[in-house]
Amino acid sequence: MTGDVWLPFPPDEIEGLPKGLNCHFWDGGEDGRTPYPADPADCSFFVVPYLKRPSVKTGALPLMRRLEVIQTLTAGVDDILPALESVRPGVRLCNARGVHDASTAELALTLILASLRGVPDFVRSQDKGAWESGFRPALADRTVLVLGYGSIGAAIEDRLLPFEVSRVIRVARSARVTAHGPVHALDELPGLLPEADVVVVATPLTEQTRHLVDRDILSRMKDGALLVNIARGAVVDTDALLAELRSGRLGAALDVTDPEPLPEGHPLWSAPGVLISPHMGGPSTAFLPRAKRLLAAQLTRYAAGEPLENVVLVHPGRPGANQEG
Repeated sequence: MTGDVWLPFPPDEIEGLPKGLNCHFWDGGEDGRTPYPADPADCSFFVVPYLKRPSVKTGALPLMRRLEVIQTLTAGVDDILPALESVRPGVRLCNARGVHDASTAELALTLILASLRGVPDFVRSQDKGAWESGFRPALADRTVLVLGYGSIGAAIEDRLLPFEVSRVIRVARSARVTAHGPVHALDELPGLLPEADVVVVATPLTEQTRHLVDRDILSRMKDGALLVNIARGAVVDTDALLAELRSGRLGAALDVTDPEPLPEGHPLWSAPGVLISPHMGGPSTAFLPRAKRLLAAQLTRYAAGEPLENVVLVHPGRPGANQEG
């Protein structure tokens, strides 16, 4: 018999939930102080509330002594990993692979096109009522390198192709072959960067990818290239990027930053050649229906005792971690 299920959406709004589960609605509330809907000790399947502070997302985990599954509604799980020290061994951590592919890929294309065609300059000109024309680069006939070729990276390529790019270079942790073509291993990245007009960062944040895009990697990008980060801010070394932006050698479009949120007065705000969006890759009308379909499918598997999808890791546990009894 499974324990309680905590959901960030009212259960009656999720079509296809299996019968027999004891589901509770808890999204943390606006301030994170909403009372728990039941005893956390009885929760076995916890769906992490979306777009909440880390303390809200993980605060109840140490109390969940029967916990079996943590399901995020994000593709990245870097904000959950530190809290796993407080949970029992064997807990499965699942991400939301696929939920944000369309929305994040749309934003990646938006940032690329807006940056290349000069949309931020148009808006500034409109604000002052000035007709300021000029010649801008197109996306057509450009080479785009996608760093982190997972499901989001593939969705980005699907949207690049109709714009008649000359080539998409795919890079991931290890080499493989996909329907679109070969994927290069990460150790090939330095030699591939000089070929790219646009570099899109879509890799998860791990200890291995933290500051992956550092001074050396940025220096290998061609003059005038555009760096687009829709992954996590800390994948890019902010100080190294600022140096390139100030020199005018590179441009950047950033949906994520390090630090984040970007504080008032931070030099990235005023750096030349940078377009910043406030981590908007996932929050769109595409999110809710896809998230609900994921939860219905996962909980159907869970109730039937079938293997779950998108399992990122199974927590091995540590001495002192919460255990039943």
